This record gives sequence, structure tokens and C-alpha cells, in this order.
Amino acid sequence: MKEKIIAVSEFFVYWYLIIFPFTIAIAPAFTTIAISFLFTFYFLKKFLKKEAFYAKSPIDAPFLLLVIVSAVSMLNTIDYTASIRGIFKLVQNALIYLIFIESMKDRLHAKRIVVSVILGASLASFDAVWQVVFGHDFIRWHEPILNIGLLRATAAFPHANVLGVYLSPLAPLAFGIARYYAKGKMRLVAWALAILTATGLVLTLSRPAGLAFFIGLVIIAIVKKDRIVVWSLLLLLAIAPFIAPKSIKEWARSVHYNPVIFMCNYDRMSIYRNAVNMIKHHPWIGVGVNTFSKNYVTYKLPEPENAKTGVVYAHNNFLHMAGEIGLLGLAAFLWLLARLFKACVKNYKSAKDADLKLLALLLTVSLCAFLINGLTETSLYYSRVAVLFWYLAGFALAIVNAGLFAYEIL
Repeated sequence: MKEKIIAVSEFFVYWYLIIFPFTIAIAPAFTTIAISFLFTFYFLKKFLKKEAFYAKSPIDAPFLLLVIVSAVSMLNTIDYTASIRGIFKLVQNALIYLIFIESMKDRLHAKRIVVSVILGASLASFDAVWQVVFGHDFIRWHEPILNIGLLRATAAFPHANVLGVYLSPLAPLAFGIARYYAKGKMRLVAWALAILTATGLVLTLSRPAGLAFFIGLVIIAIVKKDRIVVWSLLLLLAIAPFIAPKSIKEWARSVHYNPVIFMCNYDRMSIYRNAVNMIKHHPWIGVGVNTFSKNYVTYKLPEPENAKTGVVYAHNNFLHMAGEIGLLGLAAFLWLLARLFKACVKNYKSAKDADLKLLALLLTVSLCAFLINGLTETSLYYSRVAVLFWYLAGFALAIVNAGLFAYEIL
């Protein structure tokens, strides 16, 4: 009986890792259920097998420091309930990447995960196209939003920018699979899904998402020495000002073609200024984990006439993090990123198989795209999509533990 329960638990952990990214495209409830079952079956298996509830990874030490600093930041919190929820989210993120590292089995498992990731992005993108054409998405019946006279797709997500956060790391992955991996008839299917995913991203009209996608493609093309893609991207960059919608051209003219204002707008610039003020007042341990929005009004400076902000996130992962858990917490996260990307680069360099080398490259680029988007979005703090970063980090680290590479990362 015990062996059967262990086998069933391992079966569900295996498949929940596969379907997890697909659930993000549908609704947060599905993702929450997937996470709950994933954790339940994982711990049940570990308990019955009498194994330690821990899997080693290169980012363990910085992540632990991140949790410690976050806990210490509660000395300044104005809402202990919110801060405890913040700590809980950190623990959840750690479990996601640790379970992934230990539970990914083999190349077939990795392939199925990639397929699920791309299908989830394709579903969200098809929903975005449907929403713009018919006036509502078919999953949650959301209407598109209207900005400067243009419809922006949200699909089943709460905002167009959140949909952009979800698609920006996955669109380069879909493109890479279509361009460099898929063969025969499957190549047509892969290209159709890649184009669909890119279309969904474009329909968000999210500037940070578009920038992240573009830079991701540039990195892939340069590493792969793909001159056709490089020149195509340069051509697209050259003609973009001419093919952009009229309202976008007019808005760019209204901000005097200032690239910083064009990407961030006046509201975000004001938020950044206020976030820096928050950091100045509590530089080392911040105002308390998961309380940026609750403290924002307290540290809000007089705003210029062309900016108006309310209770908001920082629209920048790093400023938001420094505001909540201080420069010590930000340093811990930067250390984590350094260890993570060091491992990713090592994966790429050590891979002997061309397919595994491509997988290592695409996962690295996906993580980069997520972080690039996070320069003007608080992507690590949108609960709907923040889990995607830790999922991709776990995937990138798991390919070593699954025996897909011959070297030890620790």
C-alpha cells in the first residue's frame, strides 16, 4: 500500500510540474490548486520515503539570506499580517524551484514541460486575439482596455501589462523552438504557435514586454550567429516609427520623443522618485516585506502636474524590493541572480548535445526577458505571474539534476 501511494504521489508531482505553467494562462484559482496539489503530493512522497525535505541548488544561500532579511524587515512593518503573507510567498517560491530541481526526471519530462509552457502562452495569446476581435475574452469574459484610443488585450489576466509579463519570457522560448529545434511538419505547428504568442504580446501594447521580447530575440540571434534574424530585427527597429499607430506617434511627439518618458511615462517616473524617498528613510531593511503599497502615501513627494499616482506598486522590481526589504535585501537578490545566471551559463557551455544547449540558452533568455520587463513593471510582485520566474529558474537549474548535463553544479 505504501509503495502504491508513493507511486501515485510521484505520478502527480511529475504531471503537475507539466501542467503548472498552463494553468497560469487560465485563472489564478487553477494555479493555486496546482500549487497546492504539487506541494501535497511532494511532501507526502518525501514523508513516506523518509527523505529529507530539501534539494540543493546554487541559489540556496542567497535565497535563505533573502528570507532572513525579509523577516528582519518586519521590525519596521506597519502591517504584520501583510508581511507574514509576504514571507509565506517567499517560502512558496522556494518550494517551487526546489521541487522542480528534485522532481524533473529526464529529457522526455523536459520536453513535455516545454510543450506545456508554449501551449499555455498560445492559449493566452489566442484568447487575446479573440478579445480584441469580439470585445471579450472567452475564458473569463474580460473586455479589452482602451488607452490613447487603442485597444489593449488582457486575455484572462487583470491588465494588459500583466499579460505582457506572462508572455514576454515565453515568446522568445516559443521562437527558439520554432527556429532552431522543430523539424518537419512539427516545424509548421511550432511556427504557428510562436507567431500566435508574439501576436498576443503585441496586442498588449506593453512597451516593457515588447522591449523584453525584442532583446530576448537579439540575444538568441547573436548567440546562434543567426544573421537573418539579426538583420530582420534591425529592419523592424528601423521601420517601427513609421508603422506605429497614429495615436502612438502623437503621444511620442507629446513627450518630445524622450525614450525614458516613452518607456516609463510621467506616472512611473514619479513613482520611482517616491520609491527612492522611501529607501532613503529606511535604507537597510526597508519598510517591511509586502508593505510597499501600504507605505507609499507616507513617502509620496509633491508630484509634477503631468503625473498622478495613488496606492501603487513601484513598477520596478529592484526599487520595490529595496523599498520593502532595504538595500540588504536587494543585495541578497542580486547575489541570487548572479548565482542563477552563472549556473545557466555553465549549463550552456557544458552541454555537448545541441538540443540541450538550445534549451539552456532559451531558459536563460526567458529569465533575462522576465527581469528586463521588471525594470518598468513589478513583475515579481504580481502574484498571478511572479511564480513563473521561480518556475523558469527551477527548470533552468533542474536540467542538471535530471542528468541532462554531465557536470555537478555544486
